Amino acid sequence: MVLFGLIIVFQIIYFILTSFDFASERKKSNEQNEWLAHQDEINALKEKTTTKDTIYPFNPNFITDYKGYILGLSTSQLDKLHAYRASGRFINSVSDFKQITGVHDTLLLKLEPYFKFGNKPLYYNNNTSSVKEYSRSRFASDSKAVKVIDINEAIEEDLIKVYGIGPYYAKEILKRRSVLGGFVSMDQMDDFSTLSAEAKSELKKYFSVSKIPEIEKINVNTASLLQLSRFPYFNKDIARSVITQRSMDGKIRKIDDLLEIQNFPVDKVKIIALYLEF
Repeated sequence: MVLFGLIIVFQIIYFILTSFDFASERKKSNEQNEWLAHQDEINALKEKTTTKDTIYPFNPNFITDYKGYILGLSTSQLDKLHAYRASGRFINSVSDFKQITGVHDTLLLKLEPYFKFGNKPLYYNNNTSSVKEYSRSRFASDSKAVKVIDINEAIEEDLIKVYGIGPYYAKEILKRRSVLGGFVSMDQMDDFSTLSAEAKSELKKYFSVSKIPEIEKINVNTASLLQLSRFPYFNKDIARSVITQRSMDGKIRKIDDLLEIQNFPVDKVKIIALYLEF
């Protein structure tokens, strides 16, 4: 009788435990079914939010290696393009781009809507293989002499008229002018390392420094480390060296004293001197 009673007790316990497990599994199953019911909606939202490659309008005559990589050009295609440009010639059409680079039609079809060429075509002298440019800049709308503008009075609309200068570079030039207080030489256009040689040449052609602007000069003997570091032609290392040198010598008397500083931009010393006082 005792054994019989134990069997009944164990059966009851087993029944209770299995009932809990079944209820738990059923709850889990219901949650999974509810999740799966929303899966299609989740997938649809993922497709909508998936980031797609964005291609911005570009001039094929001024493609960097990084830009070419983003556009999907191979190394050999970029080499062909750079070699063609190094010869002094320009690409004027999509067909020119295809012929020079050998790009596949599939990629060309993708890029075609984003090509942006100069406002006026470039013509070539077949006898000399040199470039002849007719009205290359929007400044040169006729054969009359072009009025040269003072770079320190130019506005963004003036700058973007130059071949090779867009809104981005126009803003960068104006920003640099604001930081410096004004440009003292058109050679300062060479400071924009990512700007093409053609664009720099065009800037120097249509703009000039007619007079040296009134600049709030930096006194190298009293300026703080922060002030010296913010000067575009210095960095923190040069700024520290200037302070160290004036501490050791008592005073920096002339620009030549700064030439002793390691990594000082000697090639720009004449320009730098116009922004400093001693």
